[in-house]
Amino acid sequence: MRELDETDLEILQLLVANARRPYNEIADAVELSPPTVSDRIDRMRELGVIQQFTVDLDRSLLSEGIAVLVDLRIEPGRVADVRERVEALDSVEHVFVTADGRVVFHARLEDGAVEPLLADSLDTDAIRSYDVDLLSESSWSPEPEGAEFALECDECGNTVTSEGESTRIDGDLYQFCCSSCLARFEQQYEEMREAA
Repeated sequence: MRELDETDLEILQLLVANARRPYNEIADAVELSPPTVSDRIDRMRELGVIQQFTVDLDRSLLSEGIAVLVDLRIEPGRVADVRERVEALDSVEHVFVTADGRVVFHARLEDGAVEPLLADSLDTDAIRSYDVDLLSESSWSPEPEGAEFALECDECGNTVTSEGESTRIDGDLYQFCCSSCLARFEQQYEEMREAA
């Protein structure tokens, strides 16, 4: 399996700057043909590096909501549930989980009232305390430069290197760090299929 190279990272940078950039413009910038750029982008989507092409809205121009940054301190063992519920809220733009188990999110609220939002949408027993900050501005600039690409083995969780293998099973692409993990995964998959 081939790892991402500098050209892939250049393509990612161009897409981050403008996800609607035409392939022929990207091809000119990275000195490849448009079909080759298309193939590389398709491969990065298959690998999960590119998950979707989105629209970056300036919500301040679309609504009169108040921008807030909410920092929730969560009860142990409840972080995943709270994160999922926060992600489902229409007013939430970005969600972050810190290493110490806090859920921090950026939202735009019509009336600026955070307490009713939390009480109506979340299990308040899972929240120890929270802080709210009003935002005057926000920006988001994902930058792939300098990032290293690291797939996890679908069998053991180790990092997949250039010696790794990939296979497609029932239409889904799986990545493995070695042929032993690939063989174990296929065997377990077959056993589960037969048992079903």
